[in-house]
Amino acid sequence: MTTDSTRLGESGTEQRPLRRRALVRGTAAVVAGGITGYVVGARERPATSLSGVTRAGVSRAGLSPAPGAVAVSARGGRQAGVDRPVQPQQHVALSVYDLPGAGHSDSPGSDFVRRSGRLVAELGTRVLTLTARDGDAALGGLPPGDLTVTVGVGPRVVAAVDGDLPGARELPGFAREEMPDSVRGGDLMIQVCASDPQVVTLADGALRAWLQEQSTVPRWTQHGFRHPAPPTRAGQAGQPVPVRNLLGFLDGIVVPRSGRELDREVWLPAPARVRGGTVAVVRRLRLDVARFLAQGLAQQERAIGRRREDGAPLSGGGPDAPLDLGAKSPQGRYLLPAMAHARRANPGGTGSGLMLRRGYSYANGPEDRGLLFICFQRELRTFVATQQRLDDGDDLSSFAMATASGTFLVLPGFTGTRPLGAALFS
Repeated sequence: MTTDSTRLGESGTEQRPLRRRALVRGTAAVVAGGITGYVVGARERPATSLSGVTRAGVSRAGLSPAPGAVAVSARGGRQAGVDRPVQPQQHVALSVYDLPGAGHSDSPGSDFVRRSGRLVAELGTRVLTLTARDGDAALGGLPPGDLTVTVGVGPRVVAAVDGDLPGARELPGFAREEMPDSVRGGDLMIQVCASDPQVVTLADGALRAWLQEQSTVPRWTQHGFRHPAPPTRAGQAGQPVPVRNLLGFLDGIVVPRSGRELDREVWLPAPARVRGGTVAVVRRLRLDVARFLAQGLAQQERAIGRRREDGAPLSGGGPDAPLDLGAKSPQGRYLLPAMAHARRANPGGTGSGLMLRRGYSYANGPEDRGLLFICFQRELRTFVATQQRLDDGDDLSSFAMATASGTFLVLPGFTGTRPLGAALFS
């Protein structure tokens, strides 16, 4: 949940007063598209080709993308929204659905598999349309900016194709979960991210309307936000920069950073059906923010295992120093407490790989705030082993309660000629 957490993610809808420019932009969006217009437009506008990453500086009728937004191509061997852009956008809407056909045989070649493949392929076309440089009527005249849409399918879908594939296993139950079956698991995950929260809301709404026309059933949705990224330090260029969560601590310090680390820890190299995909875990975690912040700073830092000011580990060194799990005081006490979150979640203690965490804070109300935990890894075991170790003991976990959860195979990338899901469903 913090710098080293697998337990805590970030989720939600940010409650902020609209600034003047946002209000003007929102009014223009309504005039340009209207509610009916964006649903219909998502079906009628042809997909537009994207190429590479370019400055999303198009301005139409006085509308311009969020400051600093850089367009991210939806096309390629890997989907956007995992490690592209490097620094996650500030806003997200994550939605989980069930696909139609629960009463059909879930086996290779079944109607369920064939119809799911067709739906996913058409969904990919919608994604290309929404993220095209010139935008789509569904966005009400707003340019997409750095909009990304990431699609994953759940274990029931993957197992119906091949039960031995990565992504075919469900998450086990864990401690401190408070959720009905309706928010556990699911067949389809759609993660919509952008720097402009209005673009996120419109894109998510357009996709939801189309999916419900295809008889999909919504399970749960969570909007979230991230603190703006601080200026990069020396050596951080081209790498994700940790940001603060609702507890005030930096989140996302121990993650794969280089292309080589991402290839080793995140992206699936085989088999061919899933090459270029990854395994996602999403968890909505309600945090007792007030109770945590009521502690003294020293107690907060002992629970996390890092300094709040800069994220430096209590075992010594600066913000970029690795954890020294054996470091002790002159009195023989561990500098990094035995139940500190940084120690308990550290891959050296779990025997698992690294996960790429791209979590968001959420605020659904004063009693429901927390983290929409989103992580990507090559093996589901990476998350499961870490979470089970946290369940065995972790000073931070007493402040968290999971209220929604699921795992999904993020499908390999796609283009205008190679549909989304083509390799898996072929």
